[in-house]
Amino acid sequence: MNIKYAAISRKGKRFVNEDSFRISDSTDEGRWMGIVCDGLGGHAMGEVASDLVANVITDYWEKHPDREKEAMVKEACTLSSGELDKKSNELHHCEMGTTMVMVSIVDDIATIAHVGDSRCYLIRPEYDEDGSGNPYKILYKTQNHVHLDFGWEVLSRCFISYEGEKAVPEIFHQEVKAGDRLLLCSDGVYKSISQNMLIDCLLCDKTPTEIIDMIQALCEENGDDNYTAIFAVIQ
Repeated sequence: MNIKYAAISRKGKRFVNEDSFRISDSTDEGRWMGIVCDGLGGHAMGEVASDLVANVITDYWEKHPDREKEAMVKEACTLSSGELDKKSNELHHCEMGTTMVMVSIVDDIATIAHVGDSRCYLIRPEYDEDGSGNPYKILYKTQNHVHLDFGWEVLSRCFISYEGEKAVPEIFHQEVKAGDRLLLCSDGVYKSISQNMLIDCLLCDKTPTEIIDMIQALCEENGDDNYTAIFAVIQ
């Protein structure tokens, strides 16, 4: 398995970047993992929460290479929720939280998990040999864990201090093959770029770094939030 990837995380027009991401590349062992976390607005220390959850889940994934995929994700999320409570206690019971989206690829199986409204797109180019047909298929797109409450968007699932019952991941498994394209991103990306334009970027015949540069330019022009993205191509 070979995976080419690039990533970006910027504060955009905000004063602080509350997003975090991690990539763990063990493709020589048939394993690769990426995660994006977005600290919750309206709460203190979102950057602390996102950094903590990204670190705990990545560390758990690296230390348990033989753990069954779905069990690993659930256990890592439970551990992260507990560590978030401990950190909140250290910070005088500060209430803080974060979203999370991750993908673990082991051999040719991608396990995608998310909590909140950070997002994953898994796309497969599908041109026929003569260049006709549908240019792509969306194999999977996470659905935001959001509901409206008096006109405000409220997360029904997230990591937040002392509310571990909300940190329940939605998990999806998909076999991947050469050519598949994967994007993990915070809402600062997909709220700045229309889905059609975003997918056009992901399908471009360019390197992952060039595609990430395109995403950065669009977020800088159109966005007003932190933005973080990991883009990967299966080869």
